[in-house]
Amino acid sequence: MPAATLLVAVPADVREFGNYHWHASPDTYLKAILRVAGAVPLIVPALSDEFDIAAVLDRVDGVLVTGSASNVHPSRYGTAASPAFEPYDTARDSLTDAMMRGALDKGVPLLAICRGLQELNVVQGGSLATEIQELDGRMDHRAPELPEQDQRFAIRQDVAVTGERLSAILGASEIKVNSLHRQAIDQLGDGLTVEARAPDGTIEAVSVEGAKGFALGVQWHPEYFATSDAPSAAIFRAFGEACRTYAAGRRRDA
Repeated sequence: MPAATLLVAVPADVREFGNYHWHASPDTYLKAILRVAGAVPLIVPALSDEFDIAAVLDRVDGVLVTGSASNVHPSRYGTAASPAFEPYDTARDSLTDAMMRGALDKGVPLLAICRGLQELNVVQGGSLATEIQELDGRMDHRAPELPEQDQRFAIRQDVAVTGERLSAILGASEIKVNSLHRQAIDQLGDGLTVEARAPDGTIEAVSVEGAKGFALGVQWHPEYFATSDAPSAAIFRAFGEACRTYAAGRRRDA
């Protein structure tokens, strides 16, 4: 009998083009889920006030929260909105908040990337800082202005792996990553453990203390080179294995 298909929920961004509102996700994440984690990604529309998130989580084996060009709305962490924090996607904010809280409550494996890491920090009561390249002692983490996407996402930044969970996945105390962002964790959320830092001290990865299942957030983009970069692949393989373990437990309990 063939193994059951693993399903991973991916919250959608809302975009406008061609006179339509689109609920979409970059295909780099979808391909990494399919090709490396070994699961089928399902894009969940950012219409969370119109359906039951819990019912979706009952049917999936993992949740992956992607990066995005948009930022978490500052009102979610007690800061006044301003042009410096734009663009926003408040429909996604509502969806990911509900999906992350639900996943953590149920023990559904959770992998949060870039904006996803920032959303996880906010869900846990933390705050964000924007335009961090303007802060004293901070590096410029923004994507370089280069014509080719592979060049923009090139792996070029060192991070020190300080946490036990990420160290166990990577088997290394230092790796190079493609961390591209202008916003970052400011006050660390409750119940989060720092798993990696950039040379300037910027938090680059966190895990959720006491989580029922896999719950990891990274500021960089392991999805982009998940089929060719060993640390990136290791993260997606670990996530996929957590999804398989969770799925097996659900079948036993059914």
